[in-house]
Amino acid sequence: MPRKPQMASSRGAAYLELVKPRILIMVLVSTFLGFTLGSGSAWNGILLLHTLIGVALVKGGAAALNHYLERDTDALMERTRYRPLPAGLIPPANALAFGVMLVLGGVTYLVWNVNLLTGFLGLLTAFLYVLVYTPLKRVTWLNTTIGAIPGALPAMGGWTAATGSLDAGAWILFGILFFWQHPHFYSIALLYREEYRDAGLVMLPGEDPSGQRTFRQILFHSIALLILSLFPYFLGLSGPAYLGGVVAAGLGYLLAGLPLRNHPTRTAALRLLKSSVIYLPLMMILILLDSQV
Repeated sequence: MPRKPQMASSRGAAYLELVKPRILIMVLVSTFLGFTLGSGSAWNGILLLHTLIGVALVKGGAAALNHYLERDTDALMERTRYRPLPAGLIPPANALAFGVMLVLGGVTYLVWNVNLLTGFLGLLTAFLYVLVYTPLKRVTWLNTTIGAIPGALPAMGGWTAATGSLDAGAWILFGILFFWQHPHFYSIALLYREEYRDAGLVMLPGEDPSGQRTFRQILFHSIALLILSLFPYFLGLSGPAYLGGVVAAGLGYLLAGLPLRNHPTRTAALRLLKSSVIYLPLMMILILLDSQV
């Protein structure tokens, strides 16, 4: 949800902000989801703890490196100008060292305490987020699609941590999170299209004055999400309660985006953003509570 930007109150709080704690929590929840579904009845609490620690280190480090690379553009936007680097709370070199240390430490931790595949997925996530997605934000609006890949990988990493393999369930979870992210981030880009454009970041709403291309992207990914979200039921990963709940949630998410067809206003974009924030935790709760594995 859009909120008034605030500057960190201390050096410790500034370093905490570098890891983007709100996003980190969602990443850990999706990792937990993948691990739990992949584990089935052979649930290993110690292995889960190792997985969450490693993922938190990698994701936190990638977020810090994102802060480092975007410090100049962050200084140009009202919603990001009070972040630790543009606000001068942390020297850029310190943020760079902090991020690299966390990523390398997290990948090593995952390889050592979980398995090589999960460690590789952690490294791939950081690579795509920091060195591919972040630079592409200055080049093409397709950065949203590229960025959705590292955003969806943690659930897959949770699955591989539990199973050591990439099964169909891992790919289904990846796809659900991949498609969910597009309407979510397009709604944010609609809300802040002028700020993104003035900062030199290429987002679809800034390239689409009528809003029709943005609407079509939102519609396509919402429909794809609704269809793919049925697969956990058909694969036997969840039961009928999940099926009914996720269909209702998916239809709600789809309907929330429809007003953008003719009225791409801030109010309509905010409504879609709120729907996206409700949809994801609701879907995760449904699939966990009605798990059949």
